[in-house]
Amino acid sequence: MTTTSKRPYIVGLTGGIGSGKSTVSKMFEDLGAQIIDADVISRELLQPGSPALGEVENYFGKQLFQSDGLDRAKLRKIIFTDPVAKAWLEQLLHPLIRAEILRRIQQSSKPWILLSAPLLLENKAYDFIDTVLVVDAPESLQIARTRARDQISEQQIANIMAAQMSREDRLMAADNIIDNDADLAHLQRQVANLFKQFEEKAREWHQTS
Repeated sequence: MTTTSKRPYIVGLTGGIGSGKSTVSKMFEDLGAQIIDADVISRELLQPGSPALGEVENYFGKQLFQSDGLDRAKLRKIIFTDPVAKAWLEQLLHPLIRAEILRRIQQSSKPWILLSAPLLLENKAYDFIDTVLVVDAPESLQIARTRARDQISEQQIANIMAAQMSREDRLMAADNIIDNDADLAHLQRQVANLFKQFEEKAREWHQTS
């Protein structure tokens, strides 16, 4: 007898900083996939007036804020140089992010969902994913892309990379890998192929007795 699962099949997407997770997510979304992005949820949780932002202000003080709200660049610089502050912020946000992700999964009518999270493999909060997709790029390319995008120093990038799983360990943990070391057409072909595979995998998964 076959049964239908009560939740979608979950593809966990991750990769090091500057690897191209956002570009890959957008390509999957354009093909029709539902995307849940942990970074987006994190930003939403720290909107002006939110309880979590109030706790951040109480911990770090008003010097972390500017006229339009939280100075995210300053916060990022602090947490990747201060392990205690980083641990405190993770303890605050990770349970809230997990709860919101699970709420969105429960409400979804899609057969499968792409869950994008930079710390997917480092954080035990994501123990419910069904398969791991890693976007990979050489570290030199990660650094160049991040410097161009975020206008931050190479030392700041090195601090962020040091806080993430190593490239080698990430690749070892991957069920599927997207190589983002060429042009967008090459990237798009890989995404299109994997989209078809995930569609089929989700169908099989929902039919498993």
